[in-house]
Amino acid sequence: MSSLPTVAYKVLTAPQWAAWQAEGSFAGAPVDLADGFIHLSAADQLAGTLDKHFAGQSELVIAAVSLAAVGAALRWEVSRGGALFPHVYATLPLAAVLAAGPVQRAADGAVLLPG
Repeated sequence: MSSLPTVAYKVLTAPQWAAWQAEGSFAGAPVDLADGFIHLSAADQLAGTLDKHFAGQSELVIAAVSLAAVGAALRWEVSRGGALFPHVYATLPLAAVLAAGPVQRAADGAVLLPG
């Protein structure tokens, strides 16, 4: 397998993103709190994550997270379709966010990453 990415992405509702910015840290969305870790996606997993878990929702935000900033709290674990997904077993500091922006898709359906 090729080397793992150094950046992963968190899909958030606009209120979740606003709270993360106001509080300076993010303990997780309701699904994260229920599962005991914060779900992230690699860039090539984002479209599937949006289609499966956020279909029909609007005003979504993607936050690019530095995995180096997460450190030992990061685990790559088997999830959807047997793929390895980045899971964070800690609160995410706002300082770990490299960029954030609204969810946007190209004409071919590809997710445009925040930059």
